[in-house]
Amino acid sequence: MSSSLWPNEAGATLRLATPIIAGQLSQMLMGVVDTAMIGRLGTVELAASSLVTNLSHVPLVFAMGLLSAITVRTAQARGAADAERARAILRDGLWLALGIGAATLLAATVTLAQLQNLGQDPSVVETVPVFLKWIAVSLVPAFLSLAIKGHTDAMEQTWPPFWITLGGVLLNVILNWLLIYGNAGFPALGLSGAGAATLIARLAVLAGMVIWCRSSRKLHRWILARWLVWPDLRSLASLARLGLPSALQPLAEVTAFVAISFIVGNLGARELAAHQVALVCAASVFMIPLGLSTAVTVRIGAALGAGETDSPRRIFLSALLVAAGFTLLSFAAIAGGRHLIASWFVSEPTALEIAAALLLISAVFQTGDAIQVISMGALRGLEDVQFPARVAFAAHWMIGVPTGWWLTFCQGMGVRGAWWGLTIGLSTCAVLFSTRFWVRSAAPVLVGKESG
Repeated sequence: MSSSLWPNEAGATLRLATPIIAGQLSQMLMGVVDTAMIGRLGTVELAASSLVTNLSHVPLVFAMGLLSAITVRTAQARGAADAERARAILRDGLWLALGIGAATLLAATVTLAQLQNLGQDPSVVETVPVFLKWIAVSLVPAFLSLAIKGHTDAMEQTWPPFWITLGGVLLNVILNWLLIYGNAGFPALGLSGAGAATLIARLAVLAGMVIWCRSSRKLHRWILARWLVWPDLRSLASLARLGLPSALQPLAEVTAFVAISFIVGNLGARELAAHQVALVCAASVFMIPLGLSTAVTVRIGAALGAGETDSPRRIFLSALLVAAGFTLLSFAAIAGGRHLIASWFVSEPTALEIAAALLLISAVFQTGDAIQVISMGALRGLEDVQFPARVAFAAHWMIGVPTGWWLTFCQGMGVRGAWWGLTIGLSTCAVLFSTRFWVRSAAPVLVGKESG
């Protein structure tokens, strides 16, 4: 088996994963840029940004999972050469994205009303509201862009969305420079300026997506002629049901990260700022195995559809080999340069030292993170989606978060204890997901017959 893993299987996985990874990294760059530029304002501002960013990841990750149903259904319509059906799926997907956006705005309003009762540093709580409002509104165009990207990914048009999103990142950098610091005659708006810049950049990305879709010859017959058409409610509900299991697993993980952020927030603004630095770096590194995971899902699904029942394990192991090589390089870079990396985001000495310590822990936990996300992608290729959702909830909320709280407060480990709790939760998922896949892939005839 090993002779076929490299370069044949691994090369095929990398070719498919590369544009996906590039697109996901360009999405993460906006968060990295915001963190670095906000960090220059001060520890309190960075801590407030951390709180808002982690809160915003909950609806964003949920939307990514739910809207992934657009890609599945559009691919089916494309395979059947049913352009009318593909256009209807995009229409329903856009309405689904708007619904998530409305729910997000409502949740942000409730969160603002309860912010004083969450035990956070008072100076951070005072700084959060304006930034949270900007970011909550900016998520609406972000969700709409995700819906369009899901549709065009199914058309195998993956590079144009990457370039459009990268353009949005560059625009965000320029707007941050103008609005945060008050350069070129603009008012210095600080954290509020960062929020406004994010909203404008996400609106620009959405506009770019729509213009490209409308002008592309390859997409012309697959794209809506009229974008604001009332949805088919049955079709909309069916799309939501398909995407929901794929949304619940990452939702369990990201809400655990939010819970850990609130635990860290009880320790003080410096700890929360350092936590944000490590988190944004870890999330950026995670885009590599996440892209591999998506490629594994597609390749395993295609292999089984073609009756190649001996392929899933080879595809899975090839992706793990690629991830292992990347993880070793990443660990060496972070371990050797953690103080330098932390200095890109914070300058306050205590916060910098805490961030460097957390970066070292993040270099350890990325191994379990890579294994669990690739295993999850492999299980999705087997249409085994309910088991990962249940396991993720148990691993993060019954093991990871309680362990993090216990290590933080009962064992006196501070913010490091919270991160070791996250590591334990992710490692539990890695063991259980990979074992589940190895057992299920021995009997691929079970694909499509969810055993629970």
